Amino acid sequence: MQTLAILVAFSGLLLACSTPAEKVTKAENDVIEAEAALELSQEQYLQDMEDFKRLNNEKIAANEKTIAEFNARVASQKKEAKEDYRKKVAALEAKNADLKSRMSDFKAESQDGWARFKADFNAEMDALAASFKAMGE
Repeated sequence: MQTLAILVAFSGLLLACSTPAEKVTKAENDVIEAEAALELSQEQYLQDMEDFKRLNNEKIAANEKTIAEFNARVASQKKEAKEDYRKKVAALEAKNADLKSRMSDFKAESQDGWARFKADFNAEMDALAASFKAMGE
């Protein structure tokens, strides 16, 4: 019985061992697969950045049009409210310009850095959209 167990264990070891050439081939295949996965990941990351920038640049451009509309409304405001309205519009314009600048100045150094930038930028863009909505009401 003990001999049978030793024989089974030994045959399992023989089957698990491969030749050095097989090990090299497997390692080469693993490297090729890893490089392909990395390249695909990098392509997806760059595409995500491009799509995000395009979408947010469109939002920023739409905000600029809305700011122009807000500025055109200043004439219709009561004299007492004009200055306050102008200040609010100027604050929106400054925040929109800041986001535009941050978007164009961003240099991706890592995917983690991109993820943090994207999350922060989205939060600020959402806050700005809420400010625009409040201003329009």
